[in-house]
Amino acid sequence: MKTSLPRLMLQSAPAALATALAAVFLLAGCNPPGSTSTGAAKAGSASSPAARTWVAPGEMDEYYLFYSGGHSGQVFVAGLPSMRHISTIPVFAPYPGTGYGFDEETKQMLGDFTWGDVHHPGLSQSNGLYDGRWLFVNDNANNRVARINLRDFKTHQILGPIPNSSGNHGSSFVTENTEYVLVATRFSVPLPKGRYADPTSYEKEFNGMVSGIKVDPKDGKMSVGWQILTPPFNWDLGSTGKGPSSGWAFWTSYNTEMAYETLEATSTQRDRDYAAIVNWRAAEAAVREGRASLLSGVPVIDPAKVPGVLYFLPVPKSPHGIDTDPSGRWIAASGKLQPVTSVFDFEKIQAAIAKKEFDGEFRGVPVIRYESVLEGEVPVGLGPLHTQYDGKGNAYTSLYVESAVAKWKLPPWSDAERADLNRVVLDKIDVHYNIGHLVIGASDTREPYGKYLVAMNKLSKGRHISVGPSQPESSQLIDISGKKMEMLYEAFTEPEPHFAQILKADAIKPIEVYPKAESTHPHAIWEAKDASINRSGNTVEVKMVAIRSRFIPDRIDVNEGDELIIHVTNIEQTTDMIHGLAIVEQNTNIIIDPGETKTLRLKVKGPGVFPFYCTNFCSALHQEMQGYLTVKPKS
Repeated sequence: MKTSLPRLMLQSAPAALATALAAVFLLAGCNPPGSTSTGAAKAGSASSPAARTWVAPGEMDEYYLFYSGGHSGQVFVAGLPSMRHISTIPVFAPYPGTGYGFDEETKQMLGDFTWGDVHHPGLSQSNGLYDGRWLFVNDNANNRVARINLRDFKTHQILGPIPNSSGNHGSSFVTENTEYVLVATRFSVPLPKGRYADPTSYEKEFNGMVSGIKVDPKDGKMSVGWQILTPPFNWDLGSTGKGPSSGWAFWTSYNTEMAYETLEATSTQRDRDYAAIVNWRAAEAAVREGRASLLSGVPVIDPAKVPGVLYFLPVPKSPHGIDTDPSGRWIAASGKLQPVTSVFDFEKIQAAIAKKEFDGEFRGVPVIRYESVLEGEVPVGLGPLHTQYDGKGNAYTSLYVESAVAKWKLPPWSDAERADLNRVVLDKIDVHYNIGHLVIGASDTREPYGKYLVAMNKLSKGRHISVGPSQPESSQLIDISGKKMEMLYEAFTEPEPHFAQILKADAIKPIEVYPKAESTHPHAIWEAKDASINRSGNTVEVKMVAIRSRFIPDRIDVNEGDELIIHVTNIEQTTDMIHGLAIVEQNTNIIIDPGETKTLRLKVKGPGVFPFYCTNFCSALHQEMQGYLTVKPKS
């Protein structure tokens, strides 16, 4: 102390004050918001919501949150619990940020479409648990399914348009061992597709379809395995079975009235709509046994002719979600226009089928008696949509009209609870505003995470600084680890997340460099000496390398009207050393990750000299990473 005192006294008063304040601010900067000590940042030691969602600079989130991107056609990736946006995975629409849709490989996947409508992501599973291999997403607009590889967070396949299918809304629902991604149509059309029929003949001439998209267990490649013909209902959402319901799948529908206009009024006349109860293993067997007919090259099963494949079950009016609990026994279905969630017992469903406890049939398909399989109608509140599970015996249902989430107890119920099902509603929390989907990590598996719930709200209503007429969506993070739900955090996304999946961060180990040893691209080169420019007629083909801070070759000479093909390999093997290749005024931009090869093809239209450059910052000499495309005029 004696040695430090003179040093302090040598400082001026303002300087000493500044030093003290700096020390205070530095110490405060180490703490999460709302905490009072540095220890508050550690798990379980912080009490405020802000502290419990705090992920310090340099620290990592515990979970991935994969949002559907709605009509953006993409998937948004955030971290949990921080809710911070990390990246966008382009799927159904070009995305210049990563060059998606500009290179030949991704242009071929996109085909003739430049947008898609992503609704429901589904993670691949093994033995009823997430296995971290793939994420599947649907395109409601163009009847497609895409597969994202979680090794590199990129889209590797787009399947579709799916034959005999219109409006791929009722997907992507993944079976226990990723045998199938299950799909159901939102819209009914005359079949085969391309056939004209007047909508006034809707009930007679239009049909829907349920499809099983088969997934190769080794590489994930998708193909259409089978389809089941359905009446012209609007199939909405579904879930896959597990445990006692293994091999089965469930979808809700609306418009069992089979109306074709003014659906707001005409499709809401019945007290109940139908859910589809599908035995997909029986569908597999029917195809193997030759009991399906080919329609547009796909085996289609007529359930009236193949008993046991499809059953109908009445569910609450205008339903949206139908969700199987982790045990696989309890199935919750909610009707938007009824204030209850109906809970069905799959064991009773099996018994009812065995005993033929049906209320008649519809177009040759048995209708299971509602009372025979109902466990109870839980009075959750107004506008129930979707249900998720925490793996601790609790269910959580989104309430669109109330703008709330209801927590309720799953069966088995006591006699007192059964006599008054209000008793099983345990908690309710307000959200802002008009919640649609909600998600709990691994709710669709046999072992949910049960720590956080994310409410995806349709309206944000000024809960943010104004950004003009086009408003973002609100997502709210809720702690469900205790008896009472607690609001923790709010974040915003671009329109429109419909559903999401939550995956533990340690469940996957994404690569950050494509290893040279794994390169299979036929035009990849790895050394400057192998770079080349070759002409064949009116085609000029270039093999190029990109490395800090140069393209080799950095001059390409062509003639007006030539077709130019460039295969560029980023020969870096260091993480985050990404290069881009854009040619000025040629509407081209491709991004090449370390170790990746991509192909650019363009028709050279006019004469001139066009610079090309690296679009992704890569080094101190990034600006110098450029070259020239010279185009000689026609003689």
